[in-house]
Amino acid sequence: MTSPKVNGDRDKLTDMLTNIIDNSIKFTPEGGTITVSIEEEEKYLHLIVKDTGIGIPKEKIPKLFQRFYQIDATEKRKYGGTGLGLYICKKIVEAHNGYVWIESEGKGQGTEVHIQLPKSTTIN
Repeated sequence: MTSPKVNGDRDKLTDMLTNIIDNSIKFTPEGGTITVSIEEEEKYLHLIVKDTGIGIPKEKIPKLFQRFYQIDATEKRKYGGTGLGLYICKKIVEAHNGYVWIESEGKGQGTEVHIQLPKSTTIN
């Protein structure tokens, strides 16, 4: 049995996934966990990066993919970053006709990043 594939720019998809995992590492304290899983759906591969990190207040989630957005200035100083990473990730996923969204129950509750990419229709 062959595993499903996606058509896309390998370098851009690698950059996107690296950024998502880097964020999980950056915002998960020592002793926490990060899980990466892939679920096959009818038309998509659904990647999920789940961590037990600091979490995100629900009211902030809709703004996370805006260019230069940081949750707050103190977090930016503590963790660094420009506020471009998730914006760029979203643009990469959208360029591949996919979807990306974030779920978190709030501060201290961890975060899940969901990425759906269309499965390849090419048979190899």
